Amino acid sequence: MRTLTLEAITKRFGPVLANDAISLTVHAGTVLGLIGENGAGKSTLVSILYGVHRPDSGRLLIDGREVVFRSPGAAIAHGMGMVFQHFQLFADMTVLENVVYGAEPGRWGLLDRRGAERRVAALAAEYGLDVPLTEIVADLPVGVLQRVEILKALYRRAEVLILDEPTGVLTPPEARALFRVLRRLADQGHAVLLITHKLDEIIAVADEVVVLRDGRRVFDARVAATTTTELARHLVGRDLDLRPRRATRPPGDPVLVVDRVSTPGTGRSALSEVSVTVRSGEIVAVAGVAGNGQETLAAVVAGHRLPATGTVTLAGTDVTTRGNDRRRAAGLAHIPEDRNGAGVAAAASAIVNLAAGFHRGPPLGRRGRLSPRAMRAHARELIARFGIRVADPAAPVQGLSGGNVQKLVVARELAHRSPFLLAEQPTRGIDLGAIEFVYRQLDEFRAAGGAVLLISSELTELLALGDRVVVLADGRIAGEFDSAGADPEIIGALMAGGADSATADTREGTAGSGTVGARTADSADARTAGSILAGGAHPRTAGTRAAGSGDHGFIGTRDAGVAAPETVADRAPGGVERGTSGAGAGAGAAGVAGAGAAGVRVAGGADPETEAANSPGSAVTPESV
Repeated sequence: MRTLTLEAITKRFGPVLANDAISLTVHAGTVLGLIGENGAGKSTLVSILYGVHRPDSGRLLIDGREVVFRSPGAAIAHGMGMVFQHFQLFADMTVLENVVYGAEPGRWGLLDRRGAERRVAALAAEYGLDVPLTEIVADLPVGVLQRVEILKALYRRAEVLILDEPTGVLTPPEARALFRVLRRLADQGHAVLLITHKLDEIIAVADEVVVLRDGRRVFDARVAATTTTELARHLVGRDLDLRPRRATRPPGDPVLVVDRVSTPGTGRSALSEVSVTVRSGEIVAVAGVAGNGQETLAAVVAGHRLPATGTVTLAGTDVTTRGNDRRRAAGLAHIPEDRNGAGVAAAASAIVNLAAGFHRGPPLGRRGRLSPRAMRAHARELIARFGIRVADPAAPVQGLSGGNVQKLVVARELAHRSPFLLAEQPTRGIDLGAIEFVYRQLDEFRAAGGAVLLISSELTELLALGDRVVVLADGRIAGEFDSAGADPEIIGALMAGGADSATADTREGTAGSGTVGARTADSADARTAGSILAGGAHPRTAGTRAAGSGDHGFIGTRDAGVAAPETVADRAPGGVERGTSGAGAGAGAAGVAGAGAAGVRVAGGADPETEAANSPGSAVTPESV
């Protein structure tokens, strides 16, 4: 049993004060929740706890004795265990091999496999971590992968366990199973530090909570003595309104009709006979585990991918074979998932980014030429109306926070006054204040008669904003519900694996909250939730991952020194090829393939999910300016 104490931890990166004299204690036998917005200092604090960085001043103590972590290895040797947001696993190895890798029992360089299996099985049983030790990791759903990561830490005798945003890729049932494991760990004497942005998770599992804001500790309390409302107020320094929003009048005529659409391929991300209708004055929310067709549906609706069969009708016009430009002309507005790679040109100014899409005619353009004066006036008007915090509208937007970049994208898209809005992950990676802004804008767009197709990984968000919820699994419609009466348990079960996970009434379509689509036996595969590969099979080669497999990644090499996901290349919704390297293998291919949602050509491609701003090195050439 160990207690971890931080005393006045301070860390600077150049002029940026990331941690300002932060003190906290994680007691043995308890769960401490650590919450804060992007840039609040959580990541820096965790990197210090795990030996990645050393503090400029302050002390770390374990059971009252000062310790110095000069490396992650030193932190592990002192009983620290880390479960990263992006899993650090070898896709082609078994669960047992992943757990013991780097700490294999044996003599003379030979692995004692039988001894390793006995010890790992005993640990799994002791802490209620149900994992199949002989299964290949690539075949397992994300909920099991999460347990494998925890088991890895326990195998290395971790007594203080740090979990960074552990539920980001989990379904609601998987998240609750994780909470039970965390409580069991605490009950058996472990100290658990839970880092999350989800306030309801803190209330559900933590004993104590600490709030960080602007690098400082601004609030702490026993969880039993606080509320999510109070925590939200301390997070942003003011009261927030994140209440569920409902349409105030019946929806009108259909604006978007996706009719029996299928896309090429046989993987889980390929669509099969998908039909969705969104009417004016309505928000239809799409739920599902990443890699089960949501990204493909968005690409089909946006015109970045054409269906093999079926039709897409937008505002009465058949746009099935038309690209993004023609669909925008027909009434499409689009908030892409990758705001930095497909939503804005990071090295261009706010003036240029806000003008994108308005450049073909008055008031900004005329006879193929843009008016700089009109562009500046247009930008000033949108910045003021939407509350975008921009010190200099003529400066590159890559210096803006994630929340302000998202506000800029939302402002530009809504300013087009299109009848239909496709919103992909509109609140991912932004702070609560920006989330409140996005919620309000979507609600006002609906109230004005707009139609919204909302795709999000946050089930609570889908239920709060959507009038109807459609569940996608294995590229098929698994269920459809009125959100006001929807049961999150049933939706979560359908997301996780389909009919075999839900109740019998649900399978037969008799649930009171909605009608559930029939699922064939072969489509209700137990591996549906968070399948590693979009196609369902894994390649048996280290570190291979198919595009669209979600946020959970694998180490792409057997080198023991590597502690980052593999190089991944995926296509952003706007047609921008984006490469990111996590294992030091290089920057990846950041080629330019198309105009993107903002109507500009982008070269570069920083990862939008990091707390840091988009890479200053991104080269951007506005296509029309």
